[in-house]
Amino acid sequence: MAKIEYTPNDFRNGNAVKWCPGCGDHAVFNSVLKALPEVSERLNIPRENFAFISGIGCSSRFVYYMNTYGFHTIHGRAAAISTGLKTARPDLSVWVCSGDGDSLAIGGNHFIHACRRNIDLNLILFNNEIYGLTKGQYSPTSKLGKITKTSPFGTIEEPFSPAVLAIGAKASFVARTIDMELDLTKDMLVEGACHKGMSVIETLVNCVIFNHKTHADYADTKAIREERTIRLVHGEKMLFGANKEKGLVLDGLRLKVVTVGEDGYTIDDVLTHDAHSEDTALHTMLASMRYPDYPVAVGVIRDVARPTYDSEVARQIEEQQSAKPNMKADDLFFGGETWKVE
Repeated sequence: MAKIEYTPNDFRNGNAVKWCPGCGDHAVFNSVLKALPEVSERLNIPRENFAFISGIGCSSRFVYYMNTYGFHTIHGRAAAISTGLKTARPDLSVWVCSGDGDSLAIGGNHFIHACRRNIDLNLILFNNEIYGLTKGQYSPTSKLGKITKTSPFGTIEEPFSPAVLAIGAKASFVARTIDMELDLTKDMLVEGACHKGMSVIETLVNCVIFNHKTHADYADTKAIREERTIRLVHGEKMLFGANKEKGLVLDGLRLKVVTVGEDGYTIDDVLTHDAHSEDTALHTMLASMRYPDYPVAVGVIRDVARPTYDSEVARQIEEQQSAKPNMKADDLFFGGETWKVE
């Protein structure tokens, strides 16, 4: 049988895309379309084995534009429904499209437990630091002091960092990207999809209507991104700047930004990124970095191997079926006893 080779257009169904002109979701959508043919080739997955699941929000309209199976679910429950789908159908490549409000507010509990369980899901977390679909209320990632319709005097809540939260909840793959960096986003999506386990890709997107330029301090132009973000690559030195002249070193138990060749610092002092380290301490520090004190980390922050929930469930079922060959599909096991479902 001839091998099927897909193009980005094979994954787009032709429906009119109804995000606002200039919304960062458009860029992420195009990056996904570019990523899926590569994912299909690398994992040998046909298009009919891709499923996109979303909750509620602007980004959650994603499923309407994909020429794959999809399910537009309810607010905050995309991770939970995707968990059930992946566990029942481990052969599927399951993608979750969710916003910062959908995943981190009403869906926060499902998000952290999907990370903890290490379900083999690919969660794209669109972070525009606002509720866009419901017209501009502050979200769990809105900056402290942000004035919105629900915080007219400024928010008084410390915001979540999605990447830090995911690392704390034991997600085995955590990456961050920016909507305007289409190639970087595509690469992160491919790497996340090829990772066996829970992949969280935080995408910093712009909401042109209710939170325009919320990421502009470090993401507005290519020149700004070169100076104020750092692309993390496993096994490479943590360098940034237009000429890669700046780097990160450890100063006691804290990260410090230095200029290579100044104040006695050489390239040997600059840290080498180890995305595969089991220890979360440095990964958490990298994910926590904020401009202007530090460059904002993009790229793969954490990528570790551990058993997945869905594969462990499949293993247990296979073991029980081997031990009890007469077991039927409607038999349930509790405490070592077999219960018949009538």
